[in-house]
Parts: sequence; structure tokens; C-alpha cells
Amino acid sequence: MTGAPFITDSFVEDHTQFKQLVMALKEGFAAQEILVPSRHHHDFPNPKTGIDSTLLLMPAWNPGKEAGVKIATVSPENGRFNLPSIQAMYIFLNAENGTVKAIFSAKSLTAKRTAAASALASNYLSNENSTSMLMIGTGALAKNLILAHCSVRPIKEVFVWGRNIKKAQMVCDALKDEPFKCKIVKTITEKVREVDIISCATLSRVPLVLGKYVRKGQHIDLVGAYKKDMREADDDTVQKASVFVDTLDGMNESGDIAVPLKTGTLKKSDIKADLFSLCSNKSKGRIDKDEITLFKSVGHALEDLVAASYYYHRFSNGENI
Repeated sequence: MTGAPFITDSFVEDHTQFKQLVMALKEGFAAQEILVPSRHHHDFPNPKTGIDSTLLLMPAWNPGKEAGVKIATVSPENGRFNLPSIQAMYIFLNAENGTVKAIFSAKSLTAKRTAAASALASNYLSNENSTSMLMIGTGALAKNLILAHCSVRPIKEVFVWGRNIKKAQMVCDALKDEPFKCKIVKTITEKVREVDIISCATLSRVPLVLGKYVRKGQHIDLVGAYKKDMREADDDTVQKASVFVDTLDGMNESGDIAVPLKTGTLKKSDIKADLFSLCSNKSKGRIDKDEITLFKSVGHALEDLVAASYYYHRFSNGENI
């Protein structure tokens, strides 16, 4: 472990090319060489906030090459401490001899790989001529999701909604130099019918994307709601859409999929594909321009390992200078 570099969030922020990262994830999912055991998901009491926190352990390894494990906590009430809800570290290993190659402060690593996975899904599921997007949520993922989606589709207009208008404006301000226009909206219903892509990254316990407002041809990207008692889309949305997921192993983790499965609104056989089968061309994505597609992401340790490898090689090639 001696001498293993610490790769900071700042380095990750400054050395991300989403098109490259999306392609790296595509190759990782397609190759099916990376082994990923079930992740550990443990809720534990948080007496000061009254809402449980969650500990996640996410290992993955590419035999004889690379391995890694992410240790993450999710504390929904961290806003009161002026902290992001997700705190994480990633340990990147040599899979042949077990030595530590690098340690990451994984906040940005997680945000980038999550956004890139959504963009990868969008490559298969959104209409190629999608030019508008609604971003629901203003957390650390919002800016990254917008940039990632814009890297794979010709998006010209982005609308941002959040419960805090000032935070929504901060997201737009951070993107003021990008080639697309970014505007805040005061209500979701203002633009939800009009846009081509809806991306949602919140910790909401009530659905924000409602089926009665969804129109033909839209792609819905659900990234938040990581627990069974959280929902970002209602049953009507799920019923209207062709449903895809990042991993079939994570179907029971989020309320967006777990609740419809439990009530019978959705059957396992209704889930069209995951990223493994999409990227390896074993399953088709969107089949026509009027289809409504829905992608639910819960995160996958393969994404962490691929992203860690991507940034480690950029760091090792002297791009830290």
C-alpha cells in the first residue's frame, strides 16, 4: 500500500470526457469479464436526524487485472450539515497481487460514473434527435447528468427544477458556458410534456414524474430513489413505458421498481433488458420513435471499477501535472 496515490475529486472533475467515459462503460458491460458479487446494503439508525443512513460496500474485480471496492454512506439529511448526502472512498487494487494502486475520494467518481451510465442507456433508449431535457433535482448529480446526456444527444435546451429555486439557478449558472441553454422552471408540469428526455435524481418519497403528463417518444432516466420507500415515478409511468435497468440484481432496491413488482403492476418479465444485454447486443433498446422508455439506475460496482481504471490511467499518464 505504500506510495499509493490519492486521486482527488478535483482531479476527477478536471479530467472527465463524458464521451470517453461512456465508451469505457460500454466496453465494460459488453465484455462481461468483470465479476461483481452482490453489494452489501445496510441501513443503520441516525438518531440526530431521525432518518436512517445507509452503508454500501461495492466490490468488483477483473481477474488478473484490476479490482476495487467502494465504501459509501448515504445520509438523506446531510443538507442540514451542509454536506452532500453521499460520502464515499474507493480503493483501486492490482487484482494479481492485491496491492493498492490508488485511493479515490469517490464523491466525484460516483457522480461521473452514474451520469455516464445514464448517458450510455440514453444511447440505446432515447430518440437520436432529442434536443431538450428536463432535469429534476439540483444535487451533485444534476450538472453531471446534464453534461453526460448532452454528450450523446444534440440537446439545445435544458430545464432545471428543484425544491430550492436558488439551487436550481446555481446548476444553470455552472453551465452558462456550455453550448446549450439552461433555464430554471418553477414547476415540473411547465415543461414535462414538452421535453424529449426527463432525468430525475432526487431522494423523493413521492413520485415526481407522473404518467398523466408523459407523452409518446420520451425517455425517462431515474437515478435517485435508492431505497424501497422512495419513488420518482408513479405506477402509471411504469405501465406506459418500456422498462430497462442498469442491473437486474438491483431491481428490489428502489421503490420505483420494487413497489410495482410487489403490487403486480410490473412483472419481472416486463423488464426489457439491463446494460449488460444492451451493450452486448443481446437485447434491443428503443424500437420506434413513439415508444416511451424508462431507465432505472441503482448503481453497479462495474461502473466504479471501470471509472477508477479510466481516471487512474489518466493520472498515471501524467495528466495530473
